[in-house]
Amino acid sequence: MIVIPAIDLQDGRCVRLAQGDFRRVTVYSEDPASVARQWQEQGAERLHVVDLDGARAGSPRNRDAVRAIVAAIDIPVELGGGIRDLKTVAECLELGVHWVILGTAALRNPEFARESCRTFPERIILGVDAREGLVSVQGWTETTAHSAVDLVRSYADCPLAAVVYTDIKRDGMETGVNVEATRALAEATGVPVIASGGVSGMADIEKLMEAASSGIVGVIAGRALYTGALSLAAAVRRTKAGLGGGR
Repeated sequence: MIVIPAIDLQDGRCVRLAQGDFRRVTVYSEDPASVARQWQEQGAERLHVVDLDGARAGSPRNRDAVRAIVAAIDIPVELGGGIRDLKTVAECLELGVHWVILGTAALRNPEFARESCRTFPERIILGVDAREGLVSVQGWTETTAHSAVDLVRSYADCPLAAVVYTDIKRDGMETGVNVEATRALAEATGVPVIASGGVSGMADIEKLMEAASSGIVGVIAGRALYTGALSLAAAVRRTKAGLGGGR
């Protein structure tokens, strides 16, 4: 299991939201590329980037910042936010992004999402953002009646790279990862799952490592890294040590 630092982009800046609320934003840096270099220097093996403006607008809005991030680091980048047609998927991959995350489009336009998987096998990640187990879309501004498990199962025959599962209520709150729901999603679908939302410290990394055999392959950490509640370098060392390491 790997620890993946998150960079959320708004107006070209590195920010964090609380519970996906655009009115509760904290700006951490005006230079996202320098933040990306910092995470790489601390041992990150992968970077998670979200275009928040794009998620709300329905098309990417922070291409320059994404281009700068990709150019600044050597580790692979996964990108989500407003990617809702095949042309945009191709454009994002041409920027040097390794994986594209499809969220709203996976629910609203499954034909496009499936075509993306066929055209770019193992390069598409399904982004499942949920409140109380129900999928939210449009930059988390709308909660649907679809369950996370049912959505992922509907793509069981597609060559997905993984699923990013975010518990919106916990995102940006440092209240602890929803390990139970993440494990249940992985076990119910058989698709590799990356946990997201609520990382508060090393205890969450330990709990996820203990559940990794269910199919949890990584965890995205945001606010806890920016506030210092979690040391990325220490978390990377811990995951590399494996279960039982450092105890």
